[in-house]
Amino acid sequence: MNDTLFPRERTTVAPGAVHVPDWLPAARQRELVAACRDWARGPVPLRHTVLPGGGVMSVRTVCVGWHWQPYRYSRTADDVNGARVAAFPGWLADLGREAVAAACGEGPESRAYAPDTALVNFYDAAARMGMHQDKEERSGAPVVSLSIGDTCVFRFGNTASRGRPWTDVELRCGDLFVFGGPSRFAYHGVTRVFPGTAGPASGLDAGPAGGRLNITLRETGLG
Repeated sequence: MNDTLFPRERTTVAPGAVHVPDWLPAARQRELVAACRDWARGPVPLRHTVLPGGGVMSVRTVCVGWHWQPYRYSRTADDVNGARVAAFPGWLADLGREAVAAACGEGPESRAYAPDTALVNFYDAAARMGMHQDKEERSGAPVVSLSIGDTCVFRFGNTASRGRPWTDVELRCGDLFVFGGPSRFAYHGVTRVFPGTAGPASGLDAGPAGGRLNITLRETGLG
């Protein structure tokens, strides 16, 4: 199907959870890819997060503003190299407010949105993300999710358990997904990545080695 002739529609997946296809223009995608490459070089490098039980996440992650490790935030990456994480830039907070306004409309919520951390996850063809809640934050402000690179299947569930009901959403390069309000603590995950689906416009490498970048912006509420 030709997406120029048949554009994908904005969808409310659940109350407070909105998918806005093709929100990020190619130029902004390339800017974000360049920023993510800088962050991945340090002071805290891109790494596979080790879970408390010894498991290792298949995605690789780098954090900005606050460092996330299971299951808390800190200013220093005590589980990696002890370095202080890169500062959270003002332009990224501005982008977050634009995203909330695009998904939820202009209003007090979008104007007051003040993200102070970003988790950048890189997925290769084999990476997945199990169903989980984003609940280490002390703020109930929305989570903003930006997708660049390969297409994935994003599973958005309910707030009670990892089981059904859930909705599978195809997130492509440039897509925006925002969840807040009644859906803020819904379980969600990534069940599949389709390698080689991004194309060169994003600034990621073309072909199967390109992978997928997911940038999630959050308010920690930690001051």
